[in-house]
Amino acid sequence: MKILLATDGSKHSEMAAKKCIGFMRGSEDPHIRIISAAEAVSPVAPEQLAVSNDLFLRLAAESRQSAETAVEDLKTVVLQAFGEDNQPVIETAVISGSPREVIVDEAKEWGADLIVVGSHGYGFWDRMLLGSVSDAVIHHAPCSVLVVRD
Repeated sequence: MKILLATDGSKHSEMAAKKCIGFMRGSEDPHIRIISAAEAVSPVAPEQLAVSNDLFLRLAAESRQSAETAVEDLKTVVLQAFGEDNQPVIETAVISGSPREVIVDEAKEWGADLIVVGSHGYGFWDRMLLGSVSDAVIHHAPCSVLVVRD
């Protein structure tokens, strides 16, 4: 079974990983791809805001570093949970773009059987303002999706 595990570095992502581990323990040839999206930060009009382009470059680098840390931390959680026996095949990737699009596109390209994501549990107004990655993934995914709630 090929499971795509998406992380944003939150406790919700770690809970999703632990649920994923439960599914994978009994599976033959477990295969997990852990991904995180590094959203591009681009200036709207830096000269009008008196903001240097260097600031946007630093923000983009920090976003990528944060995504890389999230992926590696989750990989460690998964490897420790499996122990020495029956280690799964684990791939990792940090992909630039919107999390909604990155997760769905990666699931299509990689041929995922299941996407596992954590839910932040936003209320109605927060979802309206911030949007819901898990909701977007559910509606556009090419495979089954497991949304793990707190």
